[in-house]
Amino acid sequence: MTSGTELRRRGIARLAREGWTGGRSVWETDAGGWEVAVDGVTVTEEPAPGDTARVLDLPAGAPVCVRSRRYLLDGKPVLLATSRLPAELVRGTAVTRPDSGPGGIYARLAELGVEPTRFREEVRSRMPTREESERLALGAGTPVILIRRTAYTAGGRAVEVNDMVLDSAAYVLEYDFGA
Repeated sequence: MTSGTELRRRGIARLAREGWTGGRSVWETDAGGWEVAVDGVTVTEEPAPGDTARVLDLPAGAPVCVRSRRYLLDGKPVLLATSRLPAELVRGTAVTRPDSGPGGIYARLAELGVEPTRFREEVRSRMPTREESERLALGAGTPVILIRRTAYTAGGRAVEVNDMVLDSAAYVLEYDFGA
């Protein structure tokens, strides 16, 4: 992607409740009119890594539902995302299906009574691993942006940790908020 055709990741608007409760995925907010696809969706149950267990307030190694996917824009891979949710919370629900339904997993969490009401994101950058470079079809020397988003309920419970790897050449991170 060249300058002027970057994907604008609107950090605040994309997570607005009205979108996912209205059946629109978070990803659709970013895509605008471009053709979007998700491939390589896998859903597994695995022991939580230590840092994820801490954030989700789980015992070390407790089972988490792991949803991994790759997002493509006009056929070009631009994002790898891996969500981890407490397995006891989502086991046997639509969250564990490759297609979780309209509005994505946040709409499903709301149906389970653990609606996200607050999100926290940490943004970093680095050079990609070999696997990330291959899965994102990155050109030599292209760094990646790392975003870790945590979704919290009104009571402060963390219900999802989402680790994202973005092709830095494909994105503009945009944050628009009042003073």
